[in-house]
Amino acid sequence: MPFGGTSRSARLSCDSIEPSFSMTATTDKTRNAKALCDAVRTHLASRGETGIDLHPMPDTGLAHDHIWIRRRHGPDWVARLPKQSQMQLGVEDNLDFQAHCYRRTSESGHTPTLHGRLPIDATLPRGGLLVTAIHGRPARLPEDLPAIAEALAAIHRLPLPAAATRPPLASAASPWQAMREEVMAQAHHLDTLPSTLLDREARRHIDAALASLDGNDAAAAGIDTRRCLISFDAHPGNFLITPEGKAVLVDLEKCRYSHPGFDLAHASLYTSTTWDPASHAVLEPDTVIQFYRQWQAQIGANNPLADEVALLATRRAMWLWSITWCAKWWQLHRRERDALARGEDWSTALSDPQLIAHVADRVAHYLSTPSVARVSDEFRHLQRHFVAGAE
Repeated sequence: MPFGGTSRSARLSCDSIEPSFSMTATTDKTRNAKALCDAVRTHLASRGETGIDLHPMPDTGLAHDHIWIRRRHGPDWVARLPKQSQMQLGVEDNLDFQAHCYRRTSESGHTPTLHGRLPIDATLPRGGLLVTAIHGRPARLPEDLPAIAEALAAIHRLPLPAAATRPPLASAASPWQAMREEVMAQAHHLDTLPSTLLDREARRHIDAALASLDGNDAAAAGIDTRRCLISFDAHPGNFLITPEGKAVLVDLEKCRYSHPGFDLAHASLYTSTTWDPASHAVLEPDTVIQFYRQWQAQIGANNPLADEVALLATRRAMWLWSITWCAKWWQLHRRERDALARGEDWSTALSDPQLIAHVADRVAHYLSTPSVARVSDEFRHLQRHFVAGAE
């Protein structure tokens, strides 16, 4: 989720948090706000960073807390403090993985610069990263879609490193099969949902789409032979728009070497554009097509990455990933917080109740028959306008 912005009213000064704040609040987020600030201040002092102002940022994401660091000398930073690892990594590996995401994408000019790590200790059990704070506003759709297309193309155009140097970022032998396995691993959570959340008609549509992941040999071949660095978390809420109109992708924790169609889908699917309240928009199918065309113009019309059969297949797969993630979150979010702070953890104890209520609302909406049917109808529209005979 985004961690930039210029509104001072959106950030509470750490110095204004009274002791009673942490004693009376009902979530770990509010209980730990002052403790997190104190820990970050101590670690920054050891780096020679003194005379700083710290501002906890709104809790808008399920994976990180963020603290805006107003520095006396030099540009502001943001401390990204993991609540969990969506990649199911151990604490040290998670920080290392995210650091690689920032380092590798920063060459695009459309992501924050990494400035260092905060150590893992009793005060910061999952450590943290220090990155450049982005002064910007949330994306407004559809007007900012060209800037988002430009940002993604800049990442996707980065040179592909030799296979031996790609770890720890994944670079599966078959990106299509890897995505299929990830989707199917999440899909079993569909069986646990009550009929009040997922009715028969919606399940029928989803099952039909899941079945389409098998046997799409043309798409699989195009996807597996054309890969680049992707974010895999490019929904519009993760972009900030600078005063100059540049789109900056601020949340980088799932990068991999795979097909760029996954990013384009995540930036423009209904389940993405209506996720974040700050960038909420419902895109018309023709607007989605125009977004893809804008990206193709940036990447190069003759670039093999722009193959439309692959772009359509990755779009459907990305929606299936999103919808099965909804089922997974619904099943796992009521578990107790992992006291040992290991790997993945969707516990509601880690986030603000308002955020949890918002996520629950979105999950229920995306699993509803009208929403599922809407995405299916849009896909058929894109098939007619992209490539004749696309599966």
